[in-house]
Amino acid sequence: MSGSTARSTIAELGEHEVLRRLHRFCGAMVGDDGALQALPPGEQLVVTTDVLVDGVHFCDRTLPPLDLGWRAAAVNLSDLAAMGAKPLGLTIGLTLPAHTSWPWLETVYQGLTDCLGQYGGAILGGDLCRGDHRSLAITALGSVQPHQALYRHRAQPGQVLVTTGVHGASRAGLALLLGELDGALDETWEQSNPSSITRQTWITAHQRPIPQFEAIATLRRLHTQTENAPADAPACMDTSDGLADAVIQICRQSQVGATLLRSQLPIPPGLVDAVGTTTAAQWTLYGGEDFELVLSLSPAMAEAFVQQHPGSQIIGHTTRAHQIRLRDDLTQGPDVALDQGQGYQHFGE
Repeated sequence: MSGSTARSTIAELGEHEVLRRLHRFCGAMVGDDGALQALPPGEQLVVTTDVLVDGVHFCDRTLPPLDLGWRAAAVNLSDLAAMGAKPLGLTIGLTLPAHTSWPWLETVYQGLTDCLGQYGGAILGGDLCRGDHRSLAITALGSVQPHQALYRHRAQPGQVLVTTGVHGASRAGLALLLGELDGALDETWEQSNPSSITRQTWITAHQRPIPQFEAIATLRRLHTQTENAPADAPACMDTSDGLADAVIQICRQSQVGATLLRSQLPIPPGLVDAVGTTTAAQWTLYGGEDFELVLSLSPAMAEAFVQQHPGSQIIGHTTRAHQIRLRDDLTQGPDVALDQGQGYQHFGE
């Protein structure tokens, strides 16, 4: 890339040249007014959309362009995984200021294709327009056999709640990137925690979330091995807006309650030492953006899943009573109601 090209803004290049350059990141069908996408025989289309806005979902301080591209793809693929679907592709609607540099945009698209190259799907097309703030509006397309689709409303009383991984790591990574933990992770902290727990572990959790397709593959294997699999159909949701939010939404749509156990909160190793017990629990429940899955499974299925899927753990169970609460089985304190209002809300004050 020449020096003059490296300094080019998208305004200097012009819309048609920018689109021409982006075509190399896209599938072979790009170039018409729309993309034709065939579905595998017997499967249904799954569609999900996410919008990432500069200053709300990302900034240059916390997400370099390569990581922004990865994350933009991953958050949409996470929704497909939560539906039990496999990815087909993405469309991308870009709003960009005229002074946006071409190298920044090129690197974002490289991050997008890196993620898709690992988990499946292709860039099918999109749109580009000028605006005051950078944003990426991404629609992801996937497919799933109808009997394998996962929903939030299928939880039943007496099931076991399982999560695929720890929660709060992304929030800790964001805190590190914003300088909120300066001084907290000192030499004493590093000496008292396993060598595998590093600052970069949490930063990577924030910048490079992993869509949980491996967990869905584990679930598929277990259902294949279970004779009455249809009766054990799980409820499922990703934890983009936090662990507590996912549990609450599953319960409300299924008309059940839930009890989580404080001793079983999936707190990242080292987080309590870094921020204290109260903040660690708060970030685990409400930090958000860990993009793991919460599953409501039969007891037998839950035990088998935890044994076969590394990093997963049981966090509680569903109940007939509609209360959704955290039980303090460590200090025998009072139950605490889970509250969506403590998580991030776009139109909250």
